[in-house]
Amino acid sequence: MNGNYLHTITWIGELLEDGNIPYQFTGPSALFIQGVEIKDTINVSVDVQWDVFDETFSLFIDHAPSQPAKNPETAFFQVEKDGILITVRCLFNRTIKTDPYRLLIPVGETELWCQSLYSYLYNAEMQSNRDEIHAYLLSAQKGFTAENEQAWNQNNYLALVNRYGKPDELAGKIKHNPRWRLHPFYKYMGDIVGRKVTHLMGSNGVKAVAMAMLGADVKVVDFSRENATFANELAESANVCIEYIVSDVLSLPPKHALGDQDLVLMELGVLHYLIDLQPLFETVKRMLKPGGRFVLHEFHPISTKLITSSGKKHKVTGNYFAPAIENNEVAFSKHMPDEDKQSLSKVIQRKWTMGELITAVGESGLIIKVLEEEPNHKIHDIGIPKTYTLVAERSGGMH
Repeated sequence: MNGNYLHTITWIGELLEDGNIPYQFTGPSALFIQGVEIKDTINVSVDVQWDVFDETFSLFIDHAPSQPAKNPETAFFQVEKDGILITVRCLFNRTIKTDPYRLLIPVGETELWCQSLYSYLYNAEMQSNRDEIHAYLLSAQKGFTAENEQAWNQNNYLALVNRYGKPDELAGKIKHNPRWRLHPFYKYMGDIVGRKVTHLMGSNGVKAVAMAMLGADVKVVDFSRENATFANELAESANVCIEYIVSDVLSLPPKHALGDQDLVLMELGVLHYLIDLQPLFETVKRMLKPGGRFVLHEFHPISTKLITSSGKKHKVTGNYFAPAIENNEVAFSKHMPDEDKQSLSKVIQRKWTMGELITAVGESGLIIKVLEEEPNHKIHDIGIPKTYTLVAERSGGMH
């Protein structure tokens, strides 16, 4: 049945493309095109640009379409082909080509426009298939995590030494002012003396060691063995104890998510390794005790998705809304010799908008307390946000 369904979808896409009709497949049809297993692929739904709706109708005239039904908000007609019911719809005064979740997906020898599965965050029609979407993303995440893990276990220890110096040298620098290592989000952490803190995707252990120096009981979760080696050597040199768990965050053993953590921290360049935020924030919520606090310090999407700057020049080079999954250089490559960079594996990333982040945190049931957007401190970049800090709490207690 899928072969017949795919043939019909491809036929529609080619017909509309040849007719210069802006379109996108929606609902289960869109999910099918993107590889999501859905229960019902009997019908096809496609949206077209409203001001060429009549031209679209004429393209299907040889296939006995129903008469268009119209109201002030929408119009649609239906046609049957190969036993499959096709609904062609337009939404008046909405522009198909500027839909932020419109994606071009390669299918066989052609490409088809469809609504990104990430539109479930805001689209009621897509939300009806949210369980299937999350199951698909979780399965895909496992493969991407394996690739990212490989990338972060290739010469990373050497890159850390090149960047920071040897662990014993760095330990002395952290001791001089551990709070500075937690800037600018330290003010949202409160008094951490004796508090249980988990640093998710905690990388090289610099922040963990700083928190341990300030009296916290610290765990780090990260899938890089080379990060763990550096972090443990750093803690030993600093005469503090940290527990470093080498694990993917979403595969964290249940014993580490018992609702007993006072604080969960994530910071700088971590969210983009996840292609679905729902399981992350569910994990964070399970880890926190009632009243426990989640602090996220991240790069602002204005800087990571939209604007590039060089000196005094700023250019809009990206699409802020693009929901694409990308292949990029692993972050530590800039600290490696040029001759070694070519051999490094790439990492797979999904860069999130601020709206997607806030919506995902809100859906998790965590209560958002603070969102502080922070400026770029380079003089030429005044006025452009560089980072942000989000603070959320698990309900049910005083913090």
